[in-house]
Amino acid sequence: MKALLVIDFQNGFLQMGDYNIEKEKVENLAKDFRRNKQPVIFIRHKDENSESPIADGSEGGNIDSDLVKYADNIIEKSTPSAFFKTNLQEILQSLGVNHVFVTGFNTEYCPQFTAIAAYDRGFQVTFIEDATATVNDESTYEFPGLDIRDFVGSVLYWSNVIDVLNYEEYVEEYVEVELKS
Repeated sequence: MKALLVIDFQNGFLQMGDYNIEKEKVENLAKDFRRNKQPVIFIRHKDENSESPIADGSEGGNIDSDLVKYADNIIEKSTPSAFFKTNLQEILQSLGVNHVFVTGFNTEYCPQFTAIAAYDRGFQVTFIEDATATVNDESTYEFPGLDIRDFVGSVLYWSNVIDVLNYEEYVEEYVEVELKS
């Protein structure tokens, strides 16, 4: 069984830029998983730093209200990996999940760490590159010309253990096949 992981789609991140395209892709993925009776699991980063845009207990720390309605489960984490010191693995195993699809914020942190951790735990992993986003840019890393999302996607793809797709490729590979069956 497949499951969708939606990582840190929290108000504080969404308010830092225009992420409507990424949000729409995540919502379409969530609708597809729900339609196929596959779990949609949201992960919320619990940031104890009161200065953080996603500070715990603040409006910024809440999951986007348009998306949270798709959540079958909400897992709270405090590190980049959604598996570290959480019950995510137990929930996935209890649901019979063997394939996770990863989306979320910030591409180069939590989605990437979670994708790698999922692989290390024996899950088949598909990273939906253009359904991730980051509030960071080339100036954050002092790396002119850096496209963070593309770089992370390339590294994961080249690993030969994590499948990396864009949303349209996901639709071609998974949605059309399921609709024809």
